[in-house]
Amino acid sequence: MTVAAIASVALGGAFGSVLRYMLNRWIGQPDGLPLGILVVNLSGTLLLGLVATLFLERLGVSDNLRLAITVGLLGGFTTFSTVWLDTLHLLNGGRWYWALANLLVSAVGGLAAAWLGQQLARL
Repeated sequence: MTVAAIASVALGGAFGSVLRYMLNRWIGQPDGLPLGILVVNLSGTLLLGLVATLFLERLGVSDNLRLAITVGLLGGFTTFSTVWLDTLHLLNGGRWYWALANLLVSAVGGLAAAWLGQQLARL
């Protein structure tokens, strides 16, 4: 881990977080539905799958640029894209059991963690 790698992730993450905020505000929550975040997460996940594959398999970009865009920009932009990319890697490796476990633990565990945090805040 180098200073340049950390700076790349930090800079990309700053842009991604602001972009997420702006797009979510622009789309909003019609009828109370979290449509903005849904659009952010699905589009960001699509982009992460596309970009990560292009960078690793076709373009051979520098590690710092890859980190800035995948971990930083798209990681900051989305709230769950890396869960799906990790799950896809497990599936591609024939590790379907771990892929399923990753999905279940991420979804159920994430919901449980959010609930627990909510309950702790109400103490």
